Amino acid sequence: MTIVLQDIRLAIIVNPDLPPGHLANTIAAISIGIGSAMPDLGNCRLTDSRQNTIDISSNRPVPILQADSRTIGALLLKALPKEEDRIVVPFPAFARSLHSYADYEAQFPERDLSDETIDGVGLAGAAKWVKSLTGSLRLLR
Repeated sequence: MTIVLQDIRLAIIVNPDLPPGHLANTIAAISIGIGSAMPDLGNCRLTDSRQNTIDISSNRPVPILQADSRTIGALLLKALPKEEDRIVVPFPAFARSLHSYADYEAQFPERDLSDETIDGVGLAGAAKWVKSLTGSLRLLR
């Protein structure tokens, strides 16, 4: 990946109408996807004055924004097709009904994301690109 890390901006957009547990799960799953696609966002350890070493959570802000599913789906389609220097991690609602990743992986090729309800999407890439997609969205409250 050829992204200049200083220019990276992150955003996670979720449907605020999801039940709290589903909301938390959606954000967590998207975060894992972004982190695995771009490990330099958090692959670091820090040691405090007592020599307690931790793995950091993130080396930059991760705003959680809100939008309804229709807006999230439209935003996802604008972000696609995915370019090499951009991370796009959607959470389609159908994934929640499946009980294993193998089932998700098997069903995904038969699905059309433009027809699916999207509960959330995570973006990482050049600040200008992320801002162009999320600039009008509000923080999740």
